[in-house]
Amino acid sequence: MKAYPLDRTRNIGIVAHIDAGKTTTTERVLFYTGRVHKLGSVDEGTATMDWMEQEQERGITITSAATTSFWKDYRINIIDTPGHVDFTVEVERSLKVLDGCVVIFDAVSGVESQSETVWRQADRYRVPRLCYINKMDRLGADFYGTYAEIIERLGAKPVPLQIPIGAEGGFKGMIDLLNERMIVYVDEQGVRFELQDVSDEYKEKVKEWKAKLIEGLGEADEAILEKYISEQAISVEELKAAVRRATVAGKIVPVLCGASARNKGVQPILDAVCDFLPSPLDLPPVKGINPETDQEELRECRPDAPVCALAFKIMSDPFVGKLTFLRIYSGTLTSGAYYQNFNRREKERIGKLVRMHSNKQEIVKEVSCGDIVAAVGLKATRTGETIGAEDHPILLEAMAFPEPVVSLAIEAETKLDQDRLGNALNRLQEEDPSFVVRYNNETAQTIISGMGELHLEVLIERMKREFKVATKVGPPQVAYKETITQALKEVEGKFIQQSGGRGQYGHVVISVEPAERGAGVNFESKVVGGAIPREFIPAVKQGVLEAAAGGVVAGYPVIDLNVTLVDGSYHDVDSSEMAFKIAGSIALKEGVRAGKPVFLEPIMKLEVTVPEEYLGEVIGDLNSRRCKILEMGQRANIKFIVGEVPLGEMFGYATVVRSLTQGRGAYSMEPHAYAQVPGQVAEKIVKSRQSQEAGRS
Repeated sequence: MKAYPLDRTRNIGIVAHIDAGKTTTTERVLFYTGRVHKLGSVDEGTATMDWMEQEQERGITITSAATTSFWKDYRINIIDTPGHVDFTVEVERSLKVLDGCVVIFDAVSGVESQSETVWRQADRYRVPRLCYINKMDRLGADFYGTYAEIIERLGAKPVPLQIPIGAEGGFKGMIDLLNERMIVYVDEQGVRFELQDVSDEYKEKVKEWKAKLIEGLGEADEAILEKYISEQAISVEELKAAVRRATVAGKIVPVLCGASARNKGVQPILDAVCDFLPSPLDLPPVKGINPETDQEELRECRPDAPVCALAFKIMSDPFVGKLTFLRIYSGTLTSGAYYQNFNRREKERIGKLVRMHSNKQEIVKEVSCGDIVAAVGLKATRTGETIGAEDHPILLEAMAFPEPVVSLAIEAETKLDQDRLGNALNRLQEEDPSFVVRYNNETAQTIISGMGELHLEVLIERMKREFKVATKVGPPQVAYKETITQALKEVEGKFIQQSGGRGQYGHVVISVEPAERGAGVNFESKVVGGAIPREFIPAVKQGVLEAAAGGVVAGYPVIDLNVTLVDGSYHDVDSSEMAFKIAGSIALKEGVRAGKPVFLEPIMKLEVTVPEEYLGEVIGDLNSRRCKILEMGQRANIKFIVGEVPLGEMFGYATVVRSLTQGRGAYSMEPHAYAQVPGQVAEKIVKSRQSQEAGRS
């Protein structure tokens, strides 16, 4: 394979709300770059990047897929991500390791709820991006309205590089504002297009939007601003250089448009990716912490530097087993070599390195910094962990993943399935950090939790198809949490057992207090004077955390709690780690029961789109579901409603909204926050748990 210098390498993601056209756009990229020789279709289940059977059947992207394409002497590593909120973890971990991204918007629907989510994710990792307003050929397409929403809803600073020629059925192409020329497509597959002078009917529009381009650049680039104020001529080369500087710095977002399904507008996206998004060399050295000194260290993107790589995705392959996707930040990774996992302090051997094209593999001997590759043979490494040269330790910033919001009970149908179920659950947990498995001792059930009904449905189907496990599942349940509302300064936990021979003795005193939302459970020790020997304190912490995870009032995990070990006592002979672990568990449970406990429920950010004639009925139904309506408006000829609603009120809503609108309404929602449940709902939660336990006894 031809070698590509780092300054001609791009690592990008394609992100968007579901059905905005991510995978369709990626398929065109593969076609025009010669990576595939036939256009794939999402609707027909032939899209290259949607390789999973369920993706082809459902017509949605479920897992992020990687490939590499080549365009005008540039190598572009591409990750196509899911748009459904249930699979948002795939977007999160992809953006963590990418240098740039293309955010796609539906020209009819504008900025949708998941568009806002992926934008915030890109903001969090400071990822430079391009905007592509797709589906300009659709009825109701509105480039200018979507452009305005990018400013209003995302708080972005867009700069137009193109405006459309026509819209809906009359969409013919785009006008390149930098060069002031029309791009008009002349064949069905969009391979051939003509560059024409701007026609008279668009000259005023071009003048208006070229001014917006220069004004937007002037706000971000002093050189352009000076020339603009002094009314000096600004060349195309100067404008392009300024667009690149401002985009890489995250000061502006260039905007393009097209209709990917009609094969219009994709080649200019590729040009913009190469011209305006950063190479690995444009970004600052990656920061990490040396685990031996706790000092910050940097790793520069140099092939001869010590190896430093981040594992950002795990995938099971039926032929080679576990694939670990890596972003290499420094050094050169070699097949067959040993590297240190700094999180686990274990040495790992890379058996094989492969470049991925969807689910196909190309074996390579070595890969240098600035690249993305999959490794075979890393048995211990998990998502978010750092590997590198043993004599140059570094820990890169770990990834944070959202809490699951939906749970259900699962059990194997037969004894044979039972043996396979544990393996399947472990493998799926390893792949997906947003999938959580726990055993509820009170109900003797295995509980699986995820980001939504679809998320769990897909995983259960994967167990059946990939792991040959037949299961029985209960109805979906809300993943409630427990917390306290009152602080307690002293809560005792004692575990004393004496039944002949050596006894057990553990005694702890803790304080508990509510923490802010999202804090989890924090434990610290302030024991002084040797009241508890230092070697037993980790056991106390373990007991506290395990008791919190198992729940106290109704078996739901306890969160947002500060626990401080303040005192205790021990016995020279009978004290043990087990005794202090149990004492810690007892104290935590007592503290929660006495701390005026409450339940927290997941609140979802909801967006519903409906024709105007059904608006009243839909709002009435939402009010009955404890929905707090935040905003109502109109896009094209469709009304939209934005609100916050408890997840527990929304099971089965897809059927309801279709029924209320004769199949013409749609909705999307995403996790927003946890909030205290009303008293009557809390009573139902307790009664439901009591009836479950009674049914098991």
